[in-house]
Amino acid sequence: MSERGKGVAPVVWESGLEIKPVYTEGDLFDSNVEGELGRPGEYPYTRGIHGEMYRKRPWTMRQYSGFGTAAETHARFEYLIAHGNTGLNVAFDLPTQCGLDSDDPMAEGEVGRVGMAVDSLADMEEAFDGIDLKGITVSLTINGSAAAIMAMFFAMARKRGFALKDLRGTAQNDILKEFIGRGTWIYPVEPSVRLVGDTMAFCAREVPHYSPVSVCGYHIRESGATPAQEMAYGLAIACAYLDHVIARGLRVDEVAPGLSFNFNVHGNLWEQVAKFRAGRRLWAKLLKERYGATEPRSMQLRMIAGGGGGGLTIQQPENNIVRGAYYALASALSGTQTMALCSYDEAYTIPSEHAARLSLRTMQVLMHETGVCDTVDPLAGSYFVESTTNQMEQLIVSIMKELDAQGGIVHAVAEGQIQALVSRQAFELEQKLRRGEVKKVGVNCFTEEEAAREVELHPYREAEARSQVERLARVRRERDGAAVRSRLATLRGAAERRENVMPAMLDAVEAYATVGELCGTLKEVYGCFKEPVRF
Repeated sequence: MSERGKGVAPVVWESGLEIKPVYTEGDLFDSNVEGELGRPGEYPYTRGIHGEMYRKRPWTMRQYSGFGTAAETHARFEYLIAHGNTGLNVAFDLPTQCGLDSDDPMAEGEVGRVGMAVDSLADMEEAFDGIDLKGITVSLTINGSAAAIMAMFFAMARKRGFALKDLRGTAQNDILKEFIGRGTWIYPVEPSVRLVGDTMAFCAREVPHYSPVSVCGYHIRESGATPAQEMAYGLAIACAYLDHVIARGLRVDEVAPGLSFNFNVHGNLWEQVAKFRAGRRLWAKLLKERYGATEPRSMQLRMIAGGGGGGLTIQQPENNIVRGAYYALASALSGTQTMALCSYDEAYTIPSEHAARLSLRTMQVLMHETGVCDTVDPLAGSYFVESTTNQMEQLIVSIMKELDAQGGIVHAVAEGQIQALVSRQAFELEQKLRRGEVKKVGVNCFTEEEAAREVELHPYREAEARSQVERLARVRRERDGAAVRSRLATLRGAAERRENVMPAMLDAVEAYATVGELCGTLKEVYGCFKEPVRF
């Protein structure tokens, strides 16, 4: 601490960086900015992956949507598009995420509750009926059953006359983060990573403009990781997927452009900015120096970054509208390509139509009224921003090195090491909130006596769940059962021989095999994951 900083309260970011009260040109000199900054659109991409960024290509607004049946989700898609959504972020219900059909006993009470219920290609066809797949990008928020759902999306597109080579979009398909942060895994870690590799290899050659994986630091952050850990674990996971497919014989420039990222925004605004600028630069260096990538697109960290639900509160829920605006600002100042903003009611329920539109309007006001799109990386050159960006990069590197020393991210996830760490941190943060050491408006300061909260809840609807089960039964009755059995047998054979399962998966999907049948067939070969218990 400098002489000038004495007497002021210390400020330490969540990631552990101590912040000075004042930054000067001396800090910039110490940070060795020269050579690390570059120009926008050029290596190492600290200032953004496009030369003119939002002046030429504003961020895509891709609100999270999907609930109930395919028909209801289709209606929400059309509503959001009509109000200015420029991408679709598709949510699936828990049975679909876990590879279960809607009539599975374990699906009871969850069909269509937190996302769209998908059992077969028929549901995908209804959800996207009439949606222009060339005019809008679609993100599939699916992981454990991603191979099956991606195959359904591809089959639906092909059936509607779209060539796979022209298809653009993203699947989340980051199973390692599922083991850490969400829990909708199906198979053990090794075959799960292999399945991700299958989709990467398939898309690299058959769907070249489609991103088969969106690596999600987002959920790891939501589970308790610091911003620096979020970026470090995200980059480590991306490297693990790259290592896997390169070991299978693919070239780095063949698969790296297909990787995209999904990061979280909540907490200290400047910490988010430093995290993204540092992460973007570090990813470029990793691809060039570690993997020998030569294609610029391989080195560019393309991301969706939006508000994290972890920052929202159930107390004074309207405050979440304000939080969302700041999250959107942080995301824009960080140079995101796509933004998805949590809605103010998400501390209670899936977003209502009203809340989803407010989030969309928040992004539109930011884009069209505030001037945030006027120039690229407007914070560049700031003593404070450049110094903390460099510090953040060093911190991320140190976390990744520590992870490597422990055997790498796949080993750490399989052993439950990261799960235990972020869970402990989440508990410690909650304790700090309760003690008032971390301020949260409406929670531990500026509190009010709670009146009735005006939030539209999304109740579970038995009638829609029954309708989905009846629809599934109809599909089973009307399809060619022998063809389904034959194609599932082919899928099983491919899995047993450790071949890429995607071609067989696509064939089975086109015969209207269900999510439960597809994932069940692979479970017979791969087995199921059992979570390690650590304290």
